[in-house]
Amino acid sequence: MTGTDRWDRFRHLRCDLPELGLSVDASRMGIEPALLTRLATPLAQAFAAMKALEGGAIANPDEQRMVGHYWLRAPALAPRVELRGAIEGALLDVKRFTADVHAGRVRPERAARFTRLLCIGIGGSALGPMFVADALGGAGRDRLTPDFLDNTDPDGFARVFTRLGAALPETLVVVTSKSGGTPETRNGMLAAEVAFARAGLSFARHAVAITQAGSALDRRAQQAGWLARFPMWDWIGGRTSELSVVGLLPAGLQGLDVDALLAGAAAMDEATRLPEAIANPAALLALSWYQATGGVGDQAMVVLPYKDSLLLLSRYLQQLVMESIGKRLDLQGHRVDQGLTVYGNKGSTDQHAYVQQLRDGVPDFFAAFVRVLEPGGEPLEVEPGVTAGDYLHGLLLGTRAALAENGRASLTITLTRVDARTVGALIALFERAVGLYASLVGVNAYHQPGVEAGKKAATGLLALQGKVLAALTEEPRDAAAVAAAAGAKNEIEATFLLLEHLAASGRARAEGTGTEALFARR
Repeated sequence: MTGTDRWDRFRHLRCDLPELGLSVDASRMGIEPALLTRLATPLAQAFAAMKALEGGAIANPDEQRMVGHYWLRAPALAPRVELRGAIEGALLDVKRFTADVHAGRVRPERAARFTRLLCIGIGGSALGPMFVADALGGAGRDRLTPDFLDNTDPDGFARVFTRLGAALPETLVVVTSKSGGTPETRNGMLAAEVAFARAGLSFARHAVAITQAGSALDRRAQQAGWLARFPMWDWIGGRTSELSVVGLLPAGLQGLDVDALLAGAAAMDEATRLPEAIANPAALLALSWYQATGGVGDQAMVVLPYKDSLLLLSRYLQQLVMESIGKRLDLQGHRVDQGLTVYGNKGSTDQHAYVQQLRDGVPDFFAAFVRVLEPGGEPLEVEPGVTAGDYLHGLLLGTRAALAENGRASLTITLTRVDARTVGALIALFERAVGLYASLVGVNAYHQPGVEAGKKAATGLLALQGKVLAALTEEPRDAAAVAAAAGAKNEIEATFLLLEHLAASGRARAEGTGTEALFARR
């Protein structure tokens, strides 16, 4: 391909949104006119499905629910008046509460103001807020400095509470769980209650709940007299909840511009309703994914943002994309084992990590570069006429060229800057691309039976752990004997793994090591 051909292809397959300071370049993804012809009907169906979704169609058949994250930034689209009122009312409540916290009208038990924020959640209740907090916040800019408990790891709890240290009396805690029964979030909340109690503080005087009305968490917060309760709705999935109260309350408390986040998302929604593949940036992304994977998920997407503040973008997209696309069955109930694997870190760090394999190794991926034009920071010249930002940009373009030289596909998303409006637009761009791509490959993007299967399996193993503990005696026995005594003779492996864990945590006694170890009551 000549330089002129490459330029013409670049101009044809780059979609610019100057009003949003964002563009999508798919010129190095190998998209040919034949693909557009072949997918013309499926694309038309995908656009129609998206229109129906925004109109209130039942999109989660498992729970007979609508999926309404697009209404969050355009409440007038909501199919019922009460939904519009709920969205607008919740946003007003978020703004009032954050203003009261910042002004000291809502204050902690034994301090003048809240200065720290502890968010407790899992999955979409953590990944979105963490991404936005890291992308837009930072030392010297945050009204409340955020920390997160997003797992059920005791060491993780200890690290966060050690970091909070003497600032615990100035810490506002936001607990986010739709049901209130999600184990990871519940465990983090219980750890926080213990930490506050040890400090002689009332947890309720520092706590806020984001949950569904009438849930276990809602009742707990109401009965204990927490500072406030905010709504989660059953028509918002966790992975698309960042622009609901789930993400807007932490962002507002941190001091970020929630109106700009919503405005950027709304503008992107408008741009991605256009039923023309090349002129619609989300459709262009979906086409790129289809071209790379053949519509069967046989290539991974490596997300490479060349900006430190976008480090967590790949983690956020892992849930949004993989939980939405990774499905065993298609819409007709046929087994398809669909998916789109996402991983990444940041540039230019990746050039010293795994770009060697990307260029010269297994061709099982395509790259998604994120390019930011405004460098920010100090314009430090590291060589005459060359800044550190010039180096970063040069490394991005160089890596992109090096991949292309070896036939490796890549797409590039360019942002003028990283601010609340562009981050909101970026979130909306990928939300829409996921929905369109799911339609193209024939899966439902809005349910997650695999997640529920994992939760059920964990519940069963915890029940088995209780039986194993009860079956332990003073006499040491191997895992097979303990399993038989626990009524689980077909679960010897699981019993052994549980016994290893119990012994390491001091609740059982082990004699010997490895699979030959004997276990007894502590």
